[in-house]
Amino acid sequence: MHAIETPRAGLVPVTEPRKLTNTKMSVIMADMVVCGSGVALAHAVSTTTMPGTLPATAVLLGFWAFWLSRARLYSIRFITRRSEEVRRIIDSGLRALASTALICFLFQWDISRQFLILATVFGTTALLAEREVMRRRFNSRRRQGSMRRPVIIIGDNDEANELRQMFAEDSNLGYDVQEAVPTLHNPDRSALIADVFNTLERTGATGVVVAATAIPPAHMNRLVRDLLDCGVHVELSSTLADIEPHRLTVRPLGRYPVVYVEPVTHGGWRAAAKRCFDVAVASTMLFLLAPVLAFFAVLIKLDSEGPVVFKQQRVGRDGVLFGVLKFRTMVQNAEELKKELTETNEGAGPLFKMKVDPRVTRIGKLLRSTSLDEVPQLWNVIRGEMSLVGPRPALASETEAWDDDLYGRLRVRPGITGMWQVSGRSGTTFEEYTRLDLFYVDNWSLVVDLTILLRTIPAVLKSDGAY
Repeated sequence: MHAIETPRAGLVPVTEPRKLTNTKMSVIMADMVVCGSGVALAHAVSTTTMPGTLPATAVLLGFWAFWLSRARLYSIRFITRRSEEVRRIIDSGLRALASTALICFLFQWDISRQFLILATVFGTTALLAEREVMRRRFNSRRRQGSMRRPVIIIGDNDEANELRQMFAEDSNLGYDVQEAVPTLHNPDRSALIADVFNTLERTGATGVVVAATAIPPAHMNRLVRDLLDCGVHVELSSTLADIEPHRLTVRPLGRYPVVYVEPVTHGGWRAAAKRCFDVAVASTMLFLLAPVLAFFAVLIKLDSEGPVVFKQQRVGRDGVLFGVLKFRTMVQNAEELKKELTETNEGAGPLFKMKVDPRVTRIGKLLRSTSLDEVPQLWNVIRGEMSLVGPRPALASETEAWDDDLYGRLRVRPGITGMWQVSGRSGTTFEEYTRLDLFYVDNWSLVVDLTILLRTIPAVLKSDGAY
C-alpha cells in the first residue's frame, strides 16, 4: 500500500534550537542566584533572626522560581517588551511574598516580616537589574545577526507588509524573516498550504507569523493544524496595535476564541496612587536639588539679560492651558527670532527643533545637554498641572496640525518625561511621536511610569537631543 502524499510529507518536525535551550537554562540559573543573593543580603541587614527563617527562606526561593516560571519569564515570546517583563517580575515577587507569608501562617513559623519584605525588595531589584543586563546582551547579539528565530510571514497585504517592516527595523524582537508567502492571488487552500510548507522546507524556518487579515477563515484552521502537527511555532497577529498584553484576555464565545480588551481607567485608586507618587517624588527632588537650582539661577542671571525662569503657555489635560516652567536657555527675544528660523526647522511635523539653535545662550547649552532646564517643572507637578511621566506638553500652535487621534493625548496630564523622550527624542519621526504618546495614554500604569523614569536616566546621560 502507498501512503497518501500530503503537503507536509517531506517536512521534518522542528525542535527548539539547542542554543536557545542552553540560553534559557542559563537565565534560570542566573535568576536563582540573583534571588538567593537578595535573600542573603536581607539576612545580613535584618535586625532580628527568628527560628522559622531557614525554612521560610527555602519556601520563598521555591515559590519565587515557581511564579517566575508561571509568569512565562523564560519564554522570549512573552517578554519582548521591557515594560511587560518589568511588570511580570514585580508581580512574581509579590506573589512569592504572599505565598510564603501564607505558608508561615499555616505552619505557625516564627518569621520576621522585616526579613521577608527586605528579601523580596532586594531580590526583585536585583532581578530587574540582571534582566536589564541580559536584555542588553541579547539585543547586542541580535543586532549582530545571532540569537534570532528564522520565520516566514504568511500574507502579502498591508498588515503583512507592516509586520515584515517592523521585524526588519527592530532586531531586538528576535525574528529573522526568511520569506513571505503570498495569499492575495492564492485562493486555493491546498495550494496555499503546500506553498507554506515548501517555503518552510526551503528556508529552514522554525516558525510562522500569520497576518490574520490575509488568510480566509476557511483556510486558517487547517493551516494552523498542519503547522502545529509538524512542530512549527505559529503566531497570529491580532490586528490590534500598541495594546499592552496584560489588557487582553482570550475567552470562548461560541465557536470562536475572542480577545476581550480591558478598558483603561484614568481615575480611581491608580490615578490617586500616581498623583501621590508624583507629589512625593517632585517634592523630594526639589528639596534635594535646591542648592543646584540656586547656583544655576545665578549663572543664568549673569550670562544674559532676562528672567531666570521662562514661563510658556502649554496645553494641559482636557485642553486647559497652563504656564510650563523652565530655566531660561534662550535670549529674551527668542520667540520673535523663531519666525526667521522657520525654514531651518529640523523637527518632525509641527515640532520645532534645531540641533544648533542660535537663540540658545552659553549657560543654556549646558542646561539643555543635562536636561536641568526642565527641573522647575517639578513645581508644575506639585501644582497638579503636570505629571512626572506623560505626553510632552504641546504648544497651542502645535495642536492646529493635530489629527483627531492625537487629541486623545489630552486625556492625561502632560509629563516631564515620557515614551517619546526616552525613544529617540528629537530623532523620532512625528508619526512615531504620535504613536508613542497614544500608546502611553491607552496603557499607562505605575509600572510603566517607573520603567520610563528608569529609562530617562540613560537617555539624559546620552544627551541625544533636547529633552
